[in-house]
Amino acid sequence: MEQAIESLNQELASIAGGTTQRLDCNSENIEQGLARLVLSLIELLRKLLERQAIRRMEGGSLADSQIEEMGLALMKLEQKIRELADHFGLRPEDLNLDLGPLGHLWTDEKK
Repeated sequence: MEQAIESLNQELASIAGGTTQRLDCNSENIEQGLARLVLSLIELLRKLLERQAIRRMEGGSLADSQIEEMGLALMKLEQKIRELADHFGLRPEDLNLDLGPLGHLWTDEKK
């Protein structure tokens, strides 16, 4: 039995690039982990909405008042995400989840 478990651990280690990650779920960090997951998804949606707004703005399909409203709404959403992240002790870079072989949840486009 021990040999089978060791064999599985070695196989998992080779798949994970030599390191195996363990989830340490306890009453102290489960709330932060859940907050990280939820805020990461909300931040991803915010980034997608922002890109869509830019496309619509560049396409000329929005009135100036609509552009102003969307800009304010996106800024408020970004601020709320930061506030909630601070509340749970998370930094903005903590929200960019590492998806293993797929890379990170989003890429930084700042050049």
